[in-house]
Amino acid sequence: MSDPVLYESADDICTITLNRPAKLNSIDEATELALADAWRRFNASSDRVAILTGAGQKAFSVGKDLNSSSIPDYRRFTPGFDIEVRKPIIAAVNGWCIGGALTLVQMCDLCIATTTTRFMYPEAKIGFAGGLIAGLAARIPHKVAMEIMLLGEEFSVERAHQVGLVNKIVPEDELMSAARAYARRLADNAPLVLEMFKMFAGEIIPSSPMERASHAMRVVENIMASDDFREGFESNRDKRPARFTGK
Repeated sequence: MSDPVLYESADDICTITLNRPAKLNSIDEATELALADAWRRFNASSDRVAILTGAGQKAFSVGKDLNSSSIPDYRRFTPGFDIEVRKPIIAAVNGWCIGGALTLVQMCDLCIATTTTRFMYPEAKIGFAGGLIAGLAARIPHKVAMEIMLLGEEFSVERAHQVGLVNKIVPEDELMSAARAYARRLADNAPLVLEMFKMFAGEIIPSSPMERASHAMRVVENIMASDDFREGFESNRDKRPARFTGK
């Protein structure tokens, strides 16, 4: 079986590809885990910019794999939630972008889309939502975000560009070259400055309830994974004073 997510690196730029074209790059549990691994790999690498895209011509991704019985956990694979990503991410979108895939695009820093791109967030129509999409209201005009979330209807790439969700619209065969051109310009800039601007912008944009909860859980989970956490339990078990190290 093919890997559900591909990671390719060249010239300080990585390309992360949702790789289930036969399933319209729908997201199952294996894809969630692989995408989370890709963000961690990007963080640890010397790559300065990431391009996130989908394999095939029909869809960037249609969101949750409806044939998968697992409950999607968008926090763990959407950058900026469980996994903080301080380097720039460019979404390169073609075809359908539905549900959780729109959440992925929402959290990227730039978005290039093709003339054939169509967006939809249908969760209100199917009775499920993880809540992460609420952050869209802080990134595009409020009433437009509410229209997208509450109606759950298709909206065009032209509309997405008009309201600021998409930076640039290109023909289908120019998608990756346009994304790489943006990435090259970013990769040639000062990485510390890019990180600072991304961090400062993130502090200015209001956080949705799910973003705040995810950030708090990230801090708690780091404590639970710490040496001091283990030391506290072991010292209590051994009936001795704890020797905390702050690690």
